[in-house]
Amino acid sequence: MTPTTPLDPTALPLEQKAALLSGQDFWSTPPVEAAGLPSVVLTDGPHGVRRQVGDLDQIGLLESVPATCFPPAVAVGSSWDPEVAERIGAAIGVEARAIGVPVVLGPGVNIKRSPLCGRNFEYYSEDPLLAGVLGAAHVRGQQDAGVGASVKHFAANNQETQRMQVSADVDERTLREIYLPAFERVVTEAQPATVMCAYNKVNGVYASQNRWLLTEVLREEWGFAGAVVSDWGAVDDRVAALEAGLDLQMPGDHGAGNALVVDAVRTGRLDEAVVDRSVARVAALAGYVTEPAHAADVAAFDADAHHALARELAAGCAVLLKNDGGALPLAAGQRVAVVGEFARTPRFQGGGSSHVNATRVDDALTALTAAHPGVAFAAGFTLDGSGDVAALRDEAVELARDADVTVVFAGLAESDESEGFDRTHLDLPAAQVQLIRAVAAVAPRTVVVLSSGSVVSLEGWHDDVDAVLAGFLLGQAGGSALADLLTGAADPSGRLAETIPLRLQDTPSWLNFPGEQGHVRYGEGVMVGYRHHVTTGTPVRYPFGHGLSYTTFETSDLQVTATGADSAEVAVTVTNTGGRTGRHVVQVYVATSAGPVRRPARELRAFGKVSLAPGESRTVTFALDRRAFAYWDVRESGWVVAPGEHTVQVGRSAADVVAEASLTLAGDEIVPELTLQSSVAEWFEHPVAGPQLLEGFLATMPEGAAEMHAGMLQMIGSMPMRRFAADFGAAIPTDELERLMAAARAAR
Repeated sequence: MTPTTPLDPTALPLEQKAALLSGQDFWSTPPVEAAGLPSVVLTDGPHGVRRQVGDLDQIGLLESVPATCFPPAVAVGSSWDPEVAERIGAAIGVEARAIGVPVVLGPGVNIKRSPLCGRNFEYYSEDPLLAGVLGAAHVRGQQDAGVGASVKHFAANNQETQRMQVSADVDERTLREIYLPAFERVVTEAQPATVMCAYNKVNGVYASQNRWLLTEVLREEWGFAGAVVSDWGAVDDRVAALEAGLDLQMPGDHGAGNALVVDAVRTGRLDEAVVDRSVARVAALAGYVTEPAHAADVAAFDADAHHALARELAAGCAVLLKNDGGALPLAAGQRVAVVGEFARTPRFQGGGSSHVNATRVDDALTALTAAHPGVAFAAGFTLDGSGDVAALRDEAVELARDADVTVVFAGLAESDESEGFDRTHLDLPAAQVQLIRAVAAVAPRTVVVLSSGSVVSLEGWHDDVDAVLAGFLLGQAGGSALADLLTGAADPSGRLAETIPLRLQDTPSWLNFPGEQGHVRYGEGVMVGYRHHVTTGTPVRYPFGHGLSYTTFETSDLQVTATGADSAEVAVTVTNTGGRTGRHVVQVYVATSAGPVRRPARELRAFGKVSLAPGESRTVTFALDRRAFAYWDVRESGWVVAPGEHTVQVGRSAADVVAEASLTLAGDEIVPELTLQSSVAEWFEHPVAGPQLLEGFLATMPEGAAEMHAGMLQMIGSMPMRRFAADFGAAIPTDELERLMAAARAAR
């Protein structure tokens, strides 16, 4: 029998087309045999595959196929290494194909607006460049392995409080400069298969039905050609969402939304061409479907090799914050005490939809004991707060008294931070703070290892300890990776991707987060994270970009060369001046006060991670394109490079500049548009119309009017020209204003 040629999906009956745009269950699209379309499974990432076992009509958070839990984005962000992100994406792609998952939902590139966001462990950074570069690398790795990615959550999804209905009220410049660039980079550089819309509203309109976001920006400006999928349950109005540019509603709603789409087309309220457009996009996802090896069999991929990879990559993500007196690495022969339940019961991932059923889990205590025999252990506290706190603390103190070095493992339990809720403070549990202080009071040297999905406060104990190693969440091999770092088998090379403040009140979103009565106002504007701290001079415990190594590095010979009116090339030499091989992050910032808008004191514009042997030097180069110097001009509705001086700075962190060089850029000569609603000051200061207007105005005024002009602009400069002309019609004829407006338009 001759096989039937599959139909063009857009030629299907309307009811089938509508059904294709909604899940058949919680995790998959319906197959359409007539069009040759298999069912497409979309399942959670981003740091491991969470393929549900059993009934796909349920959310199934607890039952999933074993998979490797790689370091979550909070750790990958601290690596400052796109290779780490790409290798994780590639490995996830291998596992997803092996267990029959064609689309894995990730990465998350939302900005860490507040350290309190409960889902910060799934996001990379408070900086859009760092988040975008790492997100694009993850997508490339995953999709090169043949598995579609879903960059999320688009857009301004920066909190869990009221996440399914809150309106993120944010001005366009802030959106363009802070909250959209990471998505833009991933879309334009890595072409993800899908973009997932967020739950929240953006300026009063649900992201799922926000045409400006999903069509005008995402598709028309950035050229996105894939499918827009909803976050699970994010669609409020199915027809409005479809019109706005959302293609696939997930999960299925038992056909209720499909019926609304069909009715809208039948009654003429919805053009069927809109349905066809989305059908073509969703149908294209079938290209990622392959025959699975063994859909629920961990043996379908090399779990041991991926665990080793997870260990290697995790070691490059931890940040050595403090290391007074060379407390680390641990030396052979030292008597080492390990304190803290997290040492044997590791916290290695976040809670909620991204929770991976790990193939195995390493604990630091076992790994440290193997590498440093004779380690003594005391729990010090329990994760649920039960037990005799004083007795546990006393046991730990006695152990620390007899050791040369005591390593305290502290942090937050999974119940302290998760998808679905935000934290209310930055503090470690009181029992842990008391334990650290008690141990530090008797121990010759104290090292604290932190595990958490976002930053925690170091106040109240920081100055009492000798070293602090922030592991954040390092995935299933994190325990072994921490042992590698503590013993010196690996050199710490992570840098903070988010600021550690002295006080929660010092964070720029503190007064507005998480909002009230259904709205959260992004009142800090572009001054997010380190941009706020370095601009206001607010002291922090550790700045964005900070991180130590077991070796030392020097920066020299910074060269900055303009390569055009709005771009430059940067070259800088880095030398390893210490005694062991290490990796250094070169951070390039740009500072300027040119232009009509308030700019942060400096902004990260390029970075690179280099490995250097002792005594080795390397010159690293960066191309700074137009966007590295630009701001979003709300009047021009576009990116503008202000003419004038721009300073390129190389920093050890956002707060520690070690070299800088200035250059003058020609930038963009903007001729503003003039209307009768433009202010008097805008008219008189206009480069084309202003001189002619002033000449004509003064010619009709009494002697001495020139001296009065500056004072007049101070008093009435903000008055719209329409009103000013009505009062001074004889001085500024209407036909003259019309001529000047035409001249201004011609000069644009």
